[in-house]
Amino acid sequence: MDRQTENKVVLVVRRTRLDELIARFNTEDQARFYIEHLGADFSDYQAEDRIYKRVVMETENLLSRHGLVQVVDRTFLPNFIFGPRDTVVAIGQDGLVANVLKYLEDQPLVGVNPDTQRWEGVLLPFTVGDLDLVIPEVFAQKRPVADVTIAEAKLNNGESISAVNDLFIGPRSHTSARYRLRLGEKTEYHSSSGIIVSTGLGSTGWLRSVLAGAIGVTSALSEHEPKIDGPKSVAWDADYLYFSVREPWPSKTSGAAITFGKVTRDQPLIIASQMPENGVIFSDGIESDFLRFNSGTEATISIAPRKGHLVI
Repeated sequence: MDRQTENKVVLVVRRTRLDELIARFNTEDQARFYIEHLGADFSDYQAEDRIYKRVVMETENLLSRHGLVQVVDRTFLPNFIFGPRDTVVAIGQDGLVANVLKYLEDQPLVGVNPDTQRWEGVLLPFTVGDLDLVIPEVFAQKRPVADVTIAEAKLNNGESISAVNDLFIGPRSHTSARYRLRLGEKTEYHSSSGIIVSTGLGSTGWLRSVLAGAIGVTSALSEHEPKIDGPKSVAWDADYLYFSVREPWPSKTSGAAITFGKVTRDQPLIIASQMPENGVIFSDGIESDFLRFNSGTEATISIAPRKGHLVI
């Protein structure tokens, strides 16, 4: 089959739930036994796997008509080098799109929904059938692109990590995080369950759930009907981040006055770890993608100089 251009397309895929089960239990039959023994429907895992892999194959065949295609599993993203002129296509759930976006510079990202009956796909505006129209428009730079603000944590040892949805700063396990927090002229020592820092894209995710819990507690104590108003319509390209401290503990050595606010380029959030071990910073809910954040380490949380570019 002759391709129409020499443009390169990187197709990012993920393992299905069935793939993960087989990796854990060695065979599909053993995975079936485990799932059915728990009373769950194994056929749902099979159906998801079958549909996903069919869509991946169809997408790869379609993209090969438009350019050079390289398939990359999401697990290789931290070490994969994207070319400056690559076009990137991700097939998965919204989380895969967010995970890919933080590894890109100026490359456009196309999110493909492999199963519209299963996934809502806020970040997956296209199906495989749309790509014949979309990809040539992306190549010609005629397709609309939404800019996405990216959060960044920089450590005083030179390491850094980015996030498209949110950063978590705190303990690896269910223990208290101890740290010094500074925002502008305000400084406070904290003992808490950690800090969530959210972008505009991620403000309706983890941060919203944290706020919903806080509002529910406040409403119950004040005997008022809860009204969850948090930052639910923040623009994806907003020039600020929100942070929220989880379960702050006021004591003789720790406070709870600085627990929520905005982070900007001019006013970053600076956190100095006081955790001798198990302190981490991870991004977008992926605990395996983390920086160690132990005593002596200081993190500056702000907006990354680059933005993500999501094709819409």
